[in-house]
Amino acid sequence: MSANAATAEQMADAEMNRLLTALRAAQAEIGRTVLGQERIVEDLLIGLIAGGHVLLEGPPGVGKTLLVRTLATATGLSFARVQFTPDLMPADITGSMVLVPDTSGRNTLEFQRGAIFTQLLLADEINRATPRTQSALLEAMQERTVSAAGQTMTLPEPFFVLATQNPLEMDGTYILPEAQIDRFLLQLDVPLPTAETLAAILDSTTGSVSTTVQQFLTPADILAIQALVRSVPMADHVRRAIANFAISTHPVGADASADVKRYLRFGLSPRGAQALVLAAKGHALLNGRFNVSFDDIRAMLLATTRHRVHLNFEGRADGVSLETLLGRLLDTSIKGVL
Repeated sequence: MSANAATAEQMADAEMNRLLTALRAAQAEIGRTVLGQERIVEDLLIGLIAGGHVLLEGPPGVGKTLLVRTLATATGLSFARVQFTPDLMPADITGSMVLVPDTSGRNTLEFQRGAIFTQLLLADEINRATPRTQSALLEAMQERTVSAAGQTMTLPEPFFVLATQNPLEMDGTYILPEAQIDRFLLQLDVPLPTAETLAAILDSTTGSVSTTVQQFLTPADILAIQALVRSVPMADHVRRAIANFAISTHPVGADASADVKRYLRFGLSPRGAQALVLAAKGHALLNGRFNVSFDDIRAMLLATTRHRVHLNFEGRADGVSLETLLGRLLDTSIKGVL
């Protein structure tokens, strides 16, 4: 290896170490502000560095909005929040044509950009808006563009949608359509804090001292880490196990198991399999490993699949655990490639 090549490799290694160190520092900073949600913080960062969107589900008051705001500050991403309500219109998100007076006093039509033109968009209580308004995010989430006023506009990079929703059994909510929920890389369930954690939260939030969040990353750093995630290698047999797992979840498949045929309504889409691969790569990188193991797949299995694979009526009536069934299918697929 030449001296120039060796120096370039050292610079690349140094930059990679800098990025990963900053990422872990941001993770610790978010965890210092959002107490007791270490796993949620880790998975949220994995969604960010994997280039996907995240759906947070949990009851009101557990810190979902605080988590997103803290993430925006620690990563240096521009931030906008849209509170979804039943009367919210698509143009309230994407923008609309407005009359703007020019220097001569004439009114001209101009497109006024909506809140979606940001890097980190918080769609708060997304399931309180009608399906028509929810669908305003579809193109943005998939293509990173907005089509309006006869033109297609590119969104800032990186672009990250973090949506929160209340449990569906609460009044005044609309179930997200499958086409939209499939565009979320991860669905994370935010749990209630333990008594010990709640006591720490009360101490830190009801006193006179306010917590200041420090920035550790820039948008350019996030883009570089996203490229790094995609470069994490995955062995052929690991990739094959994911493919076999995805096929095994479809009840119409020729080799579907009896439980899958009986209890599942539909299985994992190709986009869902891609999400599992990218999330596993992000998990490996965040934990300091530059290769994907089956442990990474297991760690990200439920977050990437539980909102994409649905039980049918019989499965719900019989009290079938979707998590247990998915874990069993993955274990079978892994054994099949070893």
